[in-house]
Amino acid sequence: MDAALEMPMHTVDEIEALPEGERAELIDGEIYMMSAPSRTHQRLLFQMAKQIEDCIQKNNKNCEVYIAPFAVYLDKDKYTYLEPDLAVICDKDKLDEKGCHGAPDFVVEIVSPSTQFRDYVVKLNKYASAGVREYWIVDPEKQKTYVYGFEDGKLSLSDYEFDEPVVGEMCPELRIVIADI
Repeated sequence: MDAALEMPMHTVDEIEALPEGERAELIDGEIYMMSAPSRTHQRLLFQMAKQIEDCIQKNNKNCEVYIAPFAVYLDKDKYTYLEPDLAVICDKDKLDEKGCHGAPDFVVEIVSPSTQFRDYVVKLNKYASAGVREYWIVDPEKQKTYVYGFEDGKLSLSDYEFDEPVVGEMCPELRIVIADI
């Protein structure tokens, strides 16, 4: 292979060495810089996190909810580091002070125009192959939420308009109407 065509493999060490306040994700050795989220993004994330946390607490689930920036060392290697908008981890052995080492049980990403391909394709495949049980893509531009389930090696997909209650598998009692946020 022509050496000029080979992409350098970046590592988690480079992400962790970024200056304070700079954020990036690393997927299979490729760095993706992240900009500050919009006000709408933050409002959606905060309200969704509150509702998900409330549902988990009411059902005595032994899970913890984290919002970005929160490190997920998804593949337990030095080439993948993600900061999902929201992550729920039920296996506390995966957690340490740096973040989550392995697949969260449930992940939510709120799409922005600059992250569409990454959220809909790259992260969808990474999360599915890593063992994430449920992945929500909230798309303000399309006014839709897509709920992917990856239980027992099978893919399920449901989509919801923003004025419909979103129902997931992690907490079946949860009903989030994005339009009400």
